[in-house]
Amino acid sequence: MFKKILSWFSADIAIDLGTANTIVYMNGKGIIVDEPSMVALSIDRNSMTKKILAVGQEAKIMLGKTPGQIEVIRPMKDGVIADFHVTEQMIKYFIKKASDKVKVFSVPPTIVICVPCGSTQVERRAIKDSALAAGARKVELIEEAMAAALGAGLPVESPQASMVVDIGGGTTEVGVVSLGGLVYADSIRIAGDRIDEVISNHIRSKHGLLIGDATAEDIKKRIGSAHKNADVGEMKIRGRSVYDGLPKEVSINSSEVREALHDSLEQIIGAVKKALESTPPELAADLIESGIVLTGGGALLNGLPELISDATQLNVIVAEEPLLCVAKGCGMALDYLSSNKVYFNRLK
Repeated sequence: MFKKILSWFSADIAIDLGTANTIVYMNGKGIIVDEPSMVALSIDRNSMTKKILAVGQEAKIMLGKTPGQIEVIRPMKDGVIADFHVTEQMIKYFIKKASDKVKVFSVPPTIVICVPCGSTQVERRAIKDSALAAGARKVELIEEAMAAALGAGLPVESPQASMVVDIGGGTTEVGVVSLGGLVYADSIRIAGDRIDEVISNHIRSKHGLLIGDATAEDIKKRIGSAHKNADVGEMKIRGRSVYDGLPKEVSINSSEVREALHDSLEQIIGAVKKALESTPPELAADLIESGIVLTGGGALLNGLPELISDATQLNVIVAEEPLLCVAKGCGMALDYLSSNKVYFNRLK
């Protein structure tokens, strides 16, 4: 009875605390917050203290345009905490924003947060402590690969194997799921941010043009290609010349971007092949029928399903709403907290 009364006044939430974006999900309400994982800080040159000016979308607008006393940072790096204090304040901001949208009066929420499969117990403890310090009543952690599988609608409780590849901002998570648990899970720090960095470096070295993070991301989304059959043409980009410092415009095409991304994409394919090699034979046989499901923002790269399918000879599909799969899976995991149908990462 007490738990039922408590649930009436609480607003339990799930958080996909990503390197690029933070998404807050609530059962019955869906996605209630979806903003960049960015924080704008004001720096006091005299005392060297930093004050938080903006979080999320307001901070992203300032990126690359701030004066010297303001900096915009991502407190999450490669899926784990890079700045404990700033991450705590960012989580607190998102919790408050979520509660303001749902209930005026509520007890502190129970929160499910996803973590990279390759994160250490120290890194997981830091995430949990940050959420508790931000005002959570209770915090549960779930691996991103499991959350992605849940959110993609895969039959995770079935004895038949399912395979998911979640390509986020900081990490690519590869998981094989069966009977409510991860039979195999691995994480590599090659994902969306690295792809943006590779594009930026290529433009600088080949065209002598300096571009910002936002431009690199735009190139990836508009003409980025992983397979020759997915090349979509060319686009003009603008930046600053590395030679004379003047504004400059150049044209680039999909084929050029695809060649630049070759090494990074090969590392992702290598992680997928390693998972297949490490999966027990009986479960590996199931994947001939079930194939591979791609989630995360990286799954939207043109031609990626075809590239992975060519390399593995398996059917590869992109999940419905791939950007939201991990957040949805975290939300669904709220229903499994009191059961043993899905296995959480419980810290001692």
